[in-house]
Formats: sequence, C-alpha cells, structure tokens
Amino acid sequence: MQHTTQTSLNSGWQLSHLAGAVPEEVRLPETVAATVPGCVHTDLLEAGLIPDPLDADNEDALAWMWRCDWRYQLRFAAAPPTAGEHVELVFDGLDTLATITLNGIELGRVDNQFRQYRYDVGAVLRQGENQLVIDFASALNAAEERERVHGVYPHVNAHPFSMVRKSSCSFGWDWGPVTITAGIWKPVRLERWRGARVRDVRLGVDLEGRTGVARLVAQVERDAGAPASALSYSVAGTTVDARVDAPGVTEVVLEARVEDPELWWPRGYGAQALHESVLSLDGAPVWSRAVGFRHMEVDLSPDDVGAPLRLKVNGELVLVKGVNWIPDDVFPTRITRGRYRRALADAVEANCNTVRVWGGGIYESEDFYDATDELGLLVWQDFLFACAAYSEEEWMRSNVIHEARQAVSRLAGRASLALWCGSNENETGFQEWGWRERLAGRAWGQGYYRELLPSIVAELDPTTPYIPSSPFSPDPQAAANNRTDGDTHVWDVWNEVDYLHYADQAPRFASEFGFGGPMAYSTLTGAVHDEPLDVAGAQLAVHQKAEDGFAKLSRGLEAHLPAPADFRHWHWATQLNQARALDFGVSHFRSLVPLCTGSLIWQLNDCWPVISWAVVDSAGVRKPAWYALRHAQEDRMLCLEPAGDGRVRLAVVNDQPQPWQAKVHIGRGNRHGLEVSWEDPLSMSVAPRSVSSVELELPRDSDGFLVAQADDARRAVWFVATDREAGLPAPAADTNIQRIDGGYRIDVTARVLLRDLALTADSELPGSGVDDMLVTLLPGETASFTVRTDVELEDPRVLTAWPVLRSANDLAAGGAGDASGQSSGSAGKRPSPGR
Repeated sequence: MQHTTQTSLNSGWQLSHLAGAVPEEVRLPETVAATVPGCVHTDLLEAGLIPDPLDADNEDALAWMWRCDWRYQLRFAAAPPTAGEHVELVFDGLDTLATITLNGIELGRVDNQFRQYRYDVGAVLRQGENQLVIDFASALNAAEERERVHGVYPHVNAHPFSMVRKSSCSFGWDWGPVTITAGIWKPVRLERWRGARVRDVRLGVDLEGRTGVARLVAQVERDAGAPASALSYSVAGTTVDARVDAPGVTEVVLEARVEDPELWWPRGYGAQALHESVLSLDGAPVWSRAVGFRHMEVDLSPDDVGAPLRLKVNGELVLVKGVNWIPDDVFPTRITRGRYRRALADAVEANCNTVRVWGGGIYESEDFYDATDELGLLVWQDFLFACAAYSEEEWMRSNVIHEARQAVSRLAGRASLALWCGSNENETGFQEWGWRERLAGRAWGQGYYRELLPSIVAELDPTTPYIPSSPFSPDPQAAANNRTDGDTHVWDVWNEVDYLHYADQAPRFASEFGFGGPMAYSTLTGAVHDEPLDVAGAQLAVHQKAEDGFAKLSRGLEAHLPAPADFRHWHWATQLNQARALDFGVSHFRSLVPLCTGSLIWQLNDCWPVISWAVVDSAGVRKPAWYALRHAQEDRMLCLEPAGDGRVRLAVVNDQPQPWQAKVHIGRGNRHGLEVSWEDPLSMSVAPRSVSSVELELPRDSDGFLVAQADDARRAVWFVATDREAGLPAPAADTNIQRIDGGYRIDVTARVLLRDLALTADSELPGSGVDDMLVTLLPGETASFTVRTDVELEDPRVLTAWPVLRSANDLAAGGAGDASGQSSGSAGKRPSPGR
C-alpha cells in the first residue's frame, strides 16, 4: 500500500526584486525565471542581468545585492485533500530569512538556512491554481539589526554573520568573497498521506563484539481508526518487524543484529563493506541507506605528556592523514553528485583517510556523505559555529536546538561519520582574541559546545564521539590551543614564522595548518584580467583575501628563493614554496608518531578563483602543493629535517599493517656537481604504523646535499643551504615526447641536478592533468610524466619548454627559458636556448 505521495514544486518559479537600492545600470525586469534549487545570484546570472560574481572585481560591483529583499512566487495546480488525507508543504532548505504565504495566507516565517520546514496546508490548498509566495529579507540587514538590538558579539571578518543561522563564509572569509544571497536552495514538494506514514528516520550503527548492530528509530504517524501498520527493517540478510496500532506519533525502535558482518574500515585499514538497508511500511519501501558496520571512538586517555586526541575505528588506532573541506562553490546548488565525487577523489588520491567538514560552511548533501562512505574517508563533522561568539538567548537558542537535532538525525549512522565537533576556534577566540573583555559576562556559545550539543548527540547519535571545539582541551579551563592536549591549530607558521619552524612543533593532533599559494595559472588568468598581470594588480588583490597575504607570501619566499624576475616566475615561486611548506609540515607531524597521531591540512578545495591555502583550486586543477601532500602522505615515507649542529634527522615512516625492513641508501653530493657519493645502506626495522629515526651528518660544504632513498619509498633530499643562498645550476635536460592514448608522455633526463621538476600543462591544455610533479633528479636520471588530455597539440614541444616544464632551477638560476637541453622523439629536436 502506498501511504505517501510526493509532488515536486521545483519548476515554474519566478523571481522579482522587492526592496533595496539597485544601480541605475542594472535593468531588472518585473520577473525573472528562477531555478529551484538555486539562489538570486545564479538566477540573475543565468538571465544575463549581472556579471559573473566570481570574475574580475565583480564582488564589489554586486554588493548592492547583499541588501536587497526578493520574492519567489509559483503558481501550481493542486487539489484540496480528500477525506482522511493530509497534505504538507515541505521546504528542505530556504536561505535564509523568509516569509511563506500560500493563497494569501501566511504559513510561517523562517530563520535558518540549515533546517527543513513543514506546513500543514490541507485547509489552504484550492482546487485548480494555487499561488505560493516566499519573500526573502536581506540577511545582512537582519544581522546588523540584531546586533543593534542584542549587542555586538565578537567575530572575525567585516560582517556580523553569527547573528543569523546562515553559512558564515557567505559573508566573506580569508579565502572567499562576500556573496550574501537568498533563495530556495533545496527542493520543495507537496507530500500527501493517509492512514499512516513514516515521518522521520534516524539510524545508529555500532559493533558489539563481533555483532553488527543497526538501530533504526522510526517516527510513525497514524490516524485514529486506521488499520494497524507493519514496519519492517532489513539489513545484511537480517529483518526485524514491528506492529504499530497507536494513533498519533509513535517512536518505533527496530534493532537488527547481524552476526560477524564484513566490517567498514577507513581507506588504508581495510575494505569499505557497505550493506543495503531498507525500511518498509506495510510492504512498501519508504527509506534506504547503505550501512557500514564499524565502531568509532575518540580516546582522550592521558599519557606522560597530556591528554591527546586519538581516533580509533573498530578498536584500532587510525593515524589520521587528511584535509579540511570548505563548500566547493560559493553557490552550493551548483555542486553536483559527480563534482562531489571528483573533489573527494582528490583527497583519496592524495593518500588521505579523513576529511573535516569545517564549521563555517554547510552541512553537506547526501551526495557528499555517500561518497565518503564509499571511498573510505572518515568525516570529522563540525557543527556550524565558527570564529565568532554566539548568543545563547532564547531568540537564538531554540533555533540552534532545532537545527542541531535535524542535522544529527540526518547524518547519524553514516559509515564514515567519525566525530562531531561543537565549533571551530570559538573556545580559542574567547580565550585569546579579546572576546572575554568585550562580552562582559554575556554567554558566548560555550553552553552550546559543552552542554547542549553533546546532549543532543548523546540522545540522537550515541555511537558517534563528540568534542566541544577545534582546537580543544578536555579541561575547559585549560588553553584550548595548547600543544599537549586534544587537537591543535598551527598558524604561527604562515602568519609569523618560516615553515621550517614546523620542526619546533609537537602537537598531539594537528587539525589545521597550511601555507598559502596562488591558483593554477589558467584559473588565475580566467578570472584576473589586470594588464599586465602584476602582484600589485587591482583585480589580483580582489582574489587574495588573507590578511597581509601578499606580504606573507613574500616573507615566505625571502627565506628560500631569490626574488622572482617577473609575474610568471612569482607565480611559480609562490606555488613551489607552498608545496615545500606543506611537504615539510605534513612529513614532520607524521614523523612524530605516536606523539602526534593525526594531521589535517588547511585546505583541500576552493570555492572560487583565489590565492589561498587550498591544494586544488576552484577549477579542479591540482596545484603543486597537492602533489607535495600526496608524497608526504604515502604509506611508506622518508623524512629529512634539521636536527641542529650540522645534522639531520632521518625518519622512516611506516603506515602499513606489516613491518618494514627498510634499506635506506644515503648519498651526498654538491648541487652544482655531477656526482653523488653513496654510502653502505642503513638497515632500519620499522614496526607497523610506527616510525624509526636516526641522525645523520650533513655535508660541510654549503653547496652540499644529502639524499635518502629506499626501494619502497620516495626519495628525500635535504640541502645544506637554501636555493637563495647557494643557487642551482641552470636547468638542462634531454626530453622526449610521445603521443599516447589519452595524452602525452614526456621523458626528462637531467644533465644537472634538477630540483622539484614539474610539468604544469593547464595553461596550454585547459582541463588537462599530470600524473606527478616535484621530482628531484640527480644528473643522468630520467623522470617520465603523463599529461592527460583529449587535445592534440599542433606543436607538442610547448610541453618541454618554460613555463610548462619547470623546476626550482628556473628560479634559483635566474631568468626564464626551457627546462630542457634538447627535445627529441615525435616532436623532433631543437637546441637549448641561451641562459
């Protein structure tokens, strides 16, 4: 029997401007066709009425939109309910402050982007045409008005985003533009039911010994006098049933116990076994989800140093390697299921096992969590509180309660959901950013993070761990961002000191750290149109949001590389420096196991073309830093870092379940020479999921370097002096190009030491990708690169010339030109250009 039917109301909407100043040059018609799900910005863009908000300096040109009110209206055919029938109007997401009217009758006023809203419209629907109107008020105007009424609550950035329950980063962040918009950002539908229905479903999944437990809680709503209802829940070959005959809303628990199921593990620790589960009402399926049986645990047991955060899955400690995630587009309705999958594949292919959904964005869509379940990426899920104080007064608190209960109920039981976190940096903000004095005794959100939210998680998702903030200490009186307890955000590197100071840090779990760098050149030139391109360009400045960002980029370069000769060299130098910084930081933190058991770099992705900490830019181009992250997160990894007094520490990292009997070959050479002197190999025994280390003497020559390599790991090289101090030889190599299925293969044989050899083809072949970057070649060695593209180049030799083929030598040797000495193969030959 079919109890519930749904009618989509996503089509046929019209958008109109209600209030707020509109520039004279913007000619808005009376109405514009609106796409649902969508928003005002995407609708006006589609209609050709505004320029691309992410291009050039259009952010400021569209600032008028932040203060406008808008109307969405829909005329649709429907019929009033028949006898015994119920009809609800369901909004899965409205952004953000809206008044909803149906046939001239106000249904309600909403105030939260992250909540679902339902209205009984049985008494309001008409036979034939019905008119649904949603009036959206400016979220910025509302936030400022609430600040006037309720007082100022400290926050980062320019606008009081914490006064409304809307994506914080839409008000602008240090990597994102201000795009304060409005609209129907999730589906709208009519739901009709009679007799009985399943109103809500919540799932909990755990292990009890070798038994998998799937505990489904169904809210069943029934009319008085309706026949008894039969519920059935099936998972992994086990079915449990229940009978419901009470009128009204009944909460029914269906617990399926599966003996010795195949378990779900994060990638690198086992398979991602998923079992389809289905809930049926009177024989008709009403809900389904793939279930992964696993047990999640956060171990905060104190040791001799402090109380570290240790994440365990199925009783096994997971050495976390991962990334922070921000919304993948400033307008999330443009993110498709395939785009989520591609973006998360960037994390998987960078050897990540964890992704943190940061608290200034959104609770992501089912497509996101489907992908993390299937790909084996653990999810650290923030509640949406970030970098601000939040009122705990009733006008905000009740809204937060409804939001949190909906979010937890929706995501509970996800195989990949490893951890709930109450907020991002808010406890640190109160302690260190001057909030305490400005708040003068007012509650600021700690009651949410330490009391309300953990109680909601304990009630609705008791099998998932919870921590109050990131960073945090188990002791609420201790410094939240200390180095001995909980997790740590490491931002003195980038903000204040050189990246080599990562070696001074010993966090127990580094959940945020990063280093800035520009987007791919093709992405930059697609959005920045300064003529000529210049670091001081007006449009480039719009696409750089970090505080003193250009100064920090320059300071970072000064310690390691000569001043770039021009903009193209500046672009390569800052991208390379970002990559080196991440490689050094990630490798260092991994080398501290078991003291440090996790690192999450800031950040995986971007939401628009911008100079930022991301390793993949908004066009999906993997920056050199992505390759550095992949290298630093390989299961078996060699790390070299300074140990003082002319010595380096060699750490041999083994993140595999088998021991590693590593034979490490140590070589010493001169960066301007052609020979490397090799020593007898070191035999090092490394237990599973652990590290062994030894100190080595560095060459005494300032031009010297030390290289460590093993058959099962990527080469590590440490230079006695920086490239700025000692320089590098002019790049010289022999190259060979072959056209292959799906692209090109480029072989590069070094004539001299080539440091951080890379091939960045995106400027010549938009949409292309390369299999590797940042390869250091000793003289005489060869590296092969595969460029993936469907385009056939008229002259493939561009792939062996600067600025496509490049290395640190192009910076430290001065000037621009080819990274090759000659090209051979299908592209023919040519002499090396002068240096």
